[in-house]
Order: sequence, then structure tokens, then C-alpha cells
Amino acid sequence: MSYVSNREIASMSGEAREARLLELQEELLQLRAEKALGGTPSNMGAYKATRRSIARLKTHMSGQN
Repeated sequence: MSYVSNREIASMSGEAREARLLELQEELLQLRAEKALGGTPSNMGAYKATRRSIARLKTHMSGQN
């Protein structure tokens, strides 16, 4: 699951946010590898949703400092 809502992020603890960020970054890495190898991704919107979820998490994490 690559989409993470703002409500979901707000209810997470700091450690949970960092763990979810790492998961999403791993997922994005896999999607990029799949794209680079010339294969068509199984879900075309997954790449965009993953990037946006990472940005959303980073924004919440920077606001907490």
C-alpha cells in the first residue's frame, strides 16, 4: 500500500513515521528498478502515489522539529 493519508500520518508516532518512510522509499526503489528494466509496472499510479506519500511524510516530519 503506497498511499498514506494526512490523517493517518497525524495519528502516527515519530518512530512509526520513520519506519513508514523507509518502507515507502524501498517501494519506490523497486518501482524505479522495474521501470528502468523496461517492464510496465503492475499499477501505473503506484509510482506517483508513493512519491507523494513520501513527500507528505517528510513535510509532517519537518514540521515537528
